[in-house]
Parts: sequence; structure tokens; C-alpha cells
Amino acid sequence: MSLINVTNLTFSYEGSYDNIFENVSFQIDTDWKLGFTGRNGRGKTTFLNLLLGKYEYSGNITADVVFEYFPYEVKEQSNFTIDVIREISPDSLDWEIGKELSLLDMDCDALYREFFTLSKGEQTKALLAAMFLKENSFLLIDEPTNHLDGEARKKLSNYLKKKKGFILISHDRSFLDHSVDHILSINKMNIEIQKGNFSSWWNNKELQDNFELAENEKLKKDIRRLSSAAKRTTTWSDSVESSKYGTTNSGSKLDRGYVGHKAAKMMKRAKNIEARQQTMIEEKSRLLKNIESNESLKISPPVFHEKKLAELSGVAIKYDDRVVCEGVSFTIEQGEKIAVLGKNGSGKSSILKLICGDNIPHSGIVRKNNNLIISYVSQDTSDLCGNLSEYADKQCIDESLLKAMLRKLDFPREQFEKNMEDFSGGQKKKVLLAKSLCEPAHLYIWDEPLNYIDVISRMQIEKLLIEHELTILFVEHDKVFCENVATKTIQL
Repeated sequence: MSLINVTNLTFSYEGSYDNIFENVSFQIDTDWKLGFTGRNGRGKTTFLNLLLGKYEYSGNITADVVFEYFPYEVKEQSNFTIDVIREISPDSLDWEIGKELSLLDMDCDALYREFFTLSKGEQTKALLAAMFLKENSFLLIDEPTNHLDGEARKKLSNYLKKKKGFILISHDRSFLDHSVDHILSINKMNIEIQKGNFSSWWNNKELQDNFELAENEKLKKDIRRLSSAAKRTTTWSDSVESSKYGTTNSGSKLDRGYVGHKAAKMMKRAKNIEARQQTMIEEKSRLLKNIESNESLKISPPVFHEKKLAELSGVAIKYDDRVVCEGVSFTIEQGEKIAVLGKNGSGKSSILKLICGDNIPHSGIVRKNNNLIISYVSQDTSDLCGNLSEYADKQCIDESLLKAMLRKLDFPREQFEKNMEDFSGGQKKKVLLAKSLCEPAHLYIWDEPLNYIDVISRMQIEKLLIEHELTILFVEHDKVFCENVATKTIQL
């Protein structure tokens, strides 16, 4: 066991006026299984790069370990998988490589296939096996679950449960719960570490948020009451002070000393009330700093004139000589929220594209109304370029509405003027989702919409889909999201 010490860490990107980190200090035990969470753009990947020494910073990071970062870049994709693993971990023996792959429930035959022929899930497993074969390393694992199906995620979480000594960035709540024993969270105003998994951290956060909100309301009421009392007392004091130059009803002169003393007492009381009020305002200013923006998203999709929107009957999809899926039959009716489930390569994305009208080689029957308006969100964000104003104009959507939707998803205002090529992976995905939610569609079709999206934004989108009567067909591997949202599932 050793410690990673972060002391007074301050960092900002060149040309930026905003610090990503400012005077941050904490310790990490290298035996921990550390889940790393925080909203998109807060600096999770940046922090991993600081540990790797990629950027200059002020402050200190000290550690007695070597850091390894996942995902590795595999330059020679045509190499056999075993050669890719040996390049990463040259001291590993064949039996050690085979053991790691078996723990990941991966067929050792994959070792003697060219790396590019493996599925995304198999590539992830092979690279993670190579990473854990390196001894005396502290592993920095950046979003390994993207594009992994539910079964692969479950096996990967079981694998990580047997390991120790890593930081894991993931936005999958169930995956984090089964993989980690500590949570490192980048909040709005600070960074904190808690023992436990994601659910225990989230529960503690909700308790703290609720306490601060209650305290805030209490202080607001007290400040209003004290403000009113101070105003009354000051008015009385001024009135009494001015009266000492008058006379009594009988015509005799007032005791100016007594009246002045009374006025001074009232003024002192007003000052004391003001001091108490100021103390409360200062206490209030310390509250709510880490409460996340979690506004409800709102949309008003148009109602279609028929209950049934689309239907598939006996559909089979075949690429060249390979049958991807067959015997697919289901209907899509208004208000349904349908999750399409299945392993990687089972044809989920192809089914979605087929309904969207893409030229997918298939047999069987696909019926949909000609007047049906579909809004589609792709897995791919690589075509996003230019700024948001240009994007809104190109997509024929209201720019102010798009930006308002993004703000609710915790999108920083300063990002609005930047080119989308410079956005983080999560921010790019939020642009696609916000664009879709701005479109008045009868049917929303989303293909792995939550890749790279932070947990709180996932919860916002989840709440939107539960509360609104919209119709959606989606592919998603986040187990909790699917369980909470889907009214019907299609298993391929």
C-alpha cells in the first residue's frame, strides 16, 4: 500500500481564464477501487492526464507508483491480439494472459485473430487484461463500458471486483456499484472522497443537499424577520430621538437625557439585529454551493393521429453471408418506451436504422405511416463541427431553445462560443440529445444515447422520459436506466 498525494493542485488550459482545478488537496490509497464521478466537462479525464504528467500545473502530485491509462491506442490493428497484449505487457507469460482472459470470460482463440476483427467488447477485454498484467501499476480506467452490452458490463464488473488499485471513470450506476469501494467526486465547488459505492455516495449527497436546502429556507425566513425588526427598531429610534426636542402634553420640557438614552438603546438593538442578520447571510452563502443543476426537462411532442406508429413482422437482416438477426416482430404504439436489448453484433442498431428508413438489407415486412416524424440520435458524434449557432441553423431548430436545453443539462455558457470539435465526448452527446428533444417528433429513436453522459444528466433524461407521454425506441446498456424507463423490451 502507498499513497497518492495531491496538494494545492491548480490547473487551467492554455488560453483559458477559468481554472479546472484550484488549490485542490486530497489523498488516494493505491489499494482502493476508486470510482470517479462528476458532470461532463468538470475535468475527470484532465485529472487522469495530470497524473500521467501530460500537462504542466501548479501544486504537487506525489506517488510511488507507475500510472497506466486505459484505453490504450493500438496503432497496428492488423496485429494478432496476443502481440498487442505483449506489446503492452512484455513480461507476461502465455498462461498468465490466458488466465486473465478466462476471468473476463473471453475465448482464448481471440488471441490468434487480428485485433481489428474483434468486437468492441472483445477489444476492451483484451486491453484491460493486458493492463492488469502489468505489476506495480496504478490503473486509470477511462469509461471502459461505452459500447459494451449489458452482459459484457456484468462480466467486466465481476472482473474488476477481484482487482484493486485503480481509478474508474464510469457513468453507469449499476456498474460502479458492483466495481468500486470508494468514490472520488468532482463537485461544483470542491473534490471529495467517500468510502462506499455510487449508491451510498448518492444517498449521502441527497441527505446533504436536503439538509442545506432546509437550512437555506430557514435562514431566508429568519433574515426576512430580522430585517423587518431592524427596520421597525430604527424607525422607533429615529422617532424617539427627534421627540426629545419637543414638550410633554402638560407643556413641561422632556427629559432629554432619558429620551436620548432610550433612543440609543433602540439603535443598539437595531445594530445587534443587523449583526445577527449579517451572520446568517454569511452562513447562507456557504450553503447550496454543491447542489447540482437538476432542472426538469420539458418537451411537447405532437400527437399522431393513429395509435400504431410502426410494425415489424418476420424481419431478418443479413450482411453478405452473415445473418445478423431474424424473426424480429414487434409493434410501436403511441406512448410506448421500448428498449431493444441484445449482445453486441445482434443487430440492434440495424433495426433502428431500418425503421428510420436507411437502406438496410433485409427481408420481412416493415410498416410505418408516411406522415410519421422521427427524431434520430446516432451513436456517432464525429460529424459535429462548427459552433452551436451554425449547428442550430443547419438542423432547422430554434437556437435559443437548443441552448436552454443544454443549460439545463449543465452545459457551461462559455462552451456556446467554442467549436464543437473541442467539446468533451459527453458534451457532444448532449448536443445530439438536446437537438432531438427540440424536434417536434412522433417517434424518438435513440441509439446508445447515454455513452459519455454524466450520471446526473442521465437521471434528468430518465425523469423526462418517465413523466412525458412521448414514444421512444432506444438501445441502451445502462441497466438502471432501462429498468426505470422501458415499458416494453425487445430481446434480439
